[in-house]
Amino acid sequence: MLDRAPAAVRFPEGFVWGAATAAYQIEGAARDDGRGPSIWDTFSRTPGKVHAGHTGDVACDHYHRYRDDVALMAELGLASYRFSVAWPRIQPDGSGPVNPRGLDFYDRLVDELLGRGIDPIVTLYHWDLPQPLEDRGGWTNRETAEHFAGYATAVYGRLADRVRTWTTLNEPWCSAYLGYGNGVHAPGRQDPAAAFAAVHHLLLAHGLGAQALRAAGATTVGITVNPAAVVPADPDSAADQRAVRLVDGLHNRIFLDPLLRGGYPADVLEHVARFTDLDFLRDGDEQIIGGPVDLLGINYYAPTYVAARPGAPGGDGAYPGTEGIEFLPPVGPLTDMGWMIEPSGLTALLERIGRDYPGVPLFVTENGAAFPDRPEGDRVPDPDRIGYLDGHLRAAHEAIARGVDLRGYLVWSLLDNFEWAEGYDKRFGIVHVDYLSQRRTPKDSARWFQEVIRRNGLEG
Repeated sequence: MLDRAPAAVRFPEGFVWGAATAAYQIEGAARDDGRGPSIWDTFSRTPGKVHAGHTGDVACDHYHRYRDDVALMAELGLASYRFSVAWPRIQPDGSGPVNPRGLDFYDRLVDELLGRGIDPIVTLYHWDLPQPLEDRGGWTNRETAEHFAGYATAVYGRLADRVRTWTTLNEPWCSAYLGYGNGVHAPGRQDPAAAFAAVHHLLLAHGLGAQALRAAGATTVGITVNPAAVVPADPDSAADQRAVRLVDGLHNRIFLDPLLRGGYPADVLEHVARFTDLDFLRDGDEQIIGGPVDLLGINYYAPTYVAARPGAPGGDGAYPGTEGIEFLPPVGPLTDMGWMIEPSGLTALLERIGRDYPGVPLFVTENGAAFPDRPEGDRVPDPDRIGYLDGHLRAAHEAIARGVDLRGYLVWSLLDNFEWAEGYDKRFGIVHVDYLSQRRTPKDSARWFQEVIRRNGLEG
């Protein structure tokens, strides 16, 4: 039987198309205009933590080249651009006096975007915590969440007249578990109790930050998470289903339930209590965290398959207490990160969130893939990325067809950039960056995405 060719699809009128980046990954200018050090400046200088000792000191030099980059966004037809603000540019010490030169950069960037007809979507925190706050405990310290609210107020005060959409945090799972649990991200700590304290204080920062934004007049406030599509190796195995329940609790429900249901799930708190006495959780915190959310950003890259296996080491510090669970290695075509390519996981994840947490508009705020792209003359062919994006856009469209309130899709990423612990070794961009010359070359995927935006859909 012949495979049926994919059908043409069209997205709803007003569907938002865009791209996303993060400050430390693209800006460079690490010491310009009063910027203070972040935990990633420190971590990337720690031997053995980042591939080849790479740092974000220069990155894509977006701080100085933003006008050209915005012109490229406009050429590609982007309707929106999600970027993060670098907290160390605004408050080098993490609290106290605001650095006006740091705010000036984002002021110029927003004006440039609006002048090109591109709607700015601001993420206030994408992992670059000011180092002085980490020196006082970082996200294990409740004061960091309180300082975040002051930082949010300062940024809003400068940009509120031109920015409509605000998100507080990007992927608190990564900040907590990778930063404080298994240590593969900054600040590089390996302590499950610290990881769970960080989970709570990140969520509290969201809640306090959202309150501060709304008090100042914001009307569209959300958060971006990276929920996992957790799948049992054997759907008929009760043990595998229990494994899914535990992993889902640590990855998804520990964030989504307090954000969207007003409280932590009891089974997750029982599990966390194995590692900490929960003294960081105070009366009223869950009410703060569970305040209104106007949008929920979903970052999706690959599914997670698990099985109950006696003696399996579990998910190390990224999933504390999962001994006896095997996280299955990916199969089939993989990205350059070694991640499984399974678009149907996006459909299932969006459906699950829409069903279990109804009433909140969803955005795909990151989706993309790293491949070892090589320029060929003036072109950068990347057919694997085009195939990846096509499949995931079809999966997103299928979720909409099934009733999910999905409002937009932002590709990760606009530019090749500093890919955290992988340094500059992995390329996620739809635009190729030569890091020596800083030359930008739109890949074939950029031109393909340009046509997707123009058609508001996919050809058959």
